Amino acid sequence: MVFSLVAKGAEELKGSRALLDNDDLRPIKKEDRTWNSVTYMTFWFSAVATISNWYGGSAAQALGLSMWEATACAFFGQLLIAFVIVLNGRAGAAYHIGFPVLNRSAFGIYGALWPTFNRAVMSIVWNGVNAVQGGQCIYVMLHAIFPSIADIPNTMGDGSALTSGEMIGFALFVLITMCFLVIPVPKMKGLVYAKLVVFIISALAMLIWTLTLSGGIGPVASQGSTVYGSEKTWLIVRFFFLGAANCATFASNAADFQRYATKKNDVVLGNLIGFPLSNLIVSIVGNIVCASSQVVFGELIWNPLNYLDMIMTTWYTPGTRFGAFCIAAMFAYSAIFSSIFENSIPAGNDLAGLFPKYISIRTGFFICAVVSVLINPWYLLGSAIVFISFLASYQIFLSSITGVLLANYYLVARGCLKMPDLFSESKDGPYYFFHGFGLQAFVAYIVGIIPNFYGFLDNMGAVVAPDGVVKFYYVAYFVGLFLSAGTYYLLCRIWPVPVMFTDGWKEVDDFEEDPEPSKAEGEAKDA
Repeated sequence: MVFSLVAKGAEELKGSRALLDNDDLRPIKKEDRTWNSVTYMTFWFSAVATISNWYGGSAAQALGLSMWEATACAFFGQLLIAFVIVLNGRAGAAYHIGFPVLNRSAFGIYGALWPTFNRAVMSIVWNGVNAVQGGQCIYVMLHAIFPSIADIPNTMGDGSALTSGEMIGFALFVLITMCFLVIPVPKMKGLVYAKLVVFIISALAMLIWTLTLSGGIGPVASQGSTVYGSEKTWLIVRFFFLGAANCATFASNAADFQRYATKKNDVVLGNLIGFPLSNLIVSIVGNIVCASSQVVFGELIWNPLNYLDMIMTTWYTPGTRFGAFCIAAMFAYSAIFSSIFENSIPAGNDLAGLFPKYISIRTGFFICAVVSVLINPWYLLGSAIVFISFLASYQIFLSSITGVLLANYYLVARGCLKMPDLFSESKDGPYYFFHGFGLQAFVAYIVGIIPNFYGFLDNMGAVVAPDGVVKFYYVAYFVGLFLSAGTYYLLCRIWPVPVMFTDGWKEVDDFEEDPEPSKAEGEAKDA
């Protein structure tokens, strides 16, 4: 076998055509469309079955909400975003294309590179965060075997979620995850099912252990919130919308997962039921575990891995060490496949969309893994406040992209995508727009960002905004979503785009063939 830097399916492509096509970007072949309703239901239970989904509720408790209030905020926010996930992934389920190609239908064949880059950045950052959590799992395992690892002098400095000893676990987790990235995505179904079983066992073990140490569910569940009045009201509003905004990446890249659907309607119930229900179950367990730390240690420990390590350190017996090792090992396995499905796959799709001639989706997996280390993600989990700021930071960009895509598919194109033209750089093609850029989409994108940008700067610590701006930023995701969608539709009514209909639904029943490059080019020129 000869090694080549060129991605499969892009060997003969030259010039601007090399920016548009390879095998991974084309519609999924029929034999690879293997995900049905049960698969999607299981997928979500498996995808959210990780300790990273404990953090949001734990952070809400750290700021004063009770465990039940934190759980309710997360559930209703995720139920709301589930509808966005279903709607924005519809094009992927119908035409079996991913997010980078779908972007071309609104932003243009070259303009699509910008929203694709936006989402790639977020996926890479999240991959780094997930690796930090996975690294903490590996550290607990090592600490259970080698007590002296805790004595390694810490040189990481203030603000880091990882100590020098935990950095060893981080490095090992990244290497182990990269080993699994060589497995083709359609063949990961068995590993996804196994991840779900493993996480259920580990979560129940952690739950039973911590409740035993705290004296049962009574002392834990009876704890109330520590904030009152308007402060509590605004915290509830904040974490309700944060529950939705936290899933902004899922909502934007929904086509990447739904493109594997056997039938386009298979994704509906799997997403509407599987996503919020799975998150609810994980959130309840995570919040109970977090709340129990107040009873056990007299302080709220929002990071479950730090909590597990503290339990082992306090009662450092052979039985405790074995229990902590097993739970941490199962958490680590869950974190590996959460990293792959929630971050590596979206990033791989995006990077393949940015440089299709040289980057396949699998190559994108490895680039994501390397870059996510270089950004020093351990500083994003240093405290509950820092983590919440991170969750709320990038939502304004992804919400505007999602709003444009929704308006284009449902209100403007009415379900119609001209597939060969999405892979053609012909100036006569319907997605060439203005030199390859959809100006209506970019104007709508910017309009969706503008009202939230001051709040974004405040959230990032660049400015100090008035209290009204801070609170307005709590609803930034849906402000950006509806404003960008409305603006795009209005602009298209005034300044029509080539693929636009005013009545009827134009979606295909079942898209059959993936366009070959030469076929796509020829059809575009003949149009």
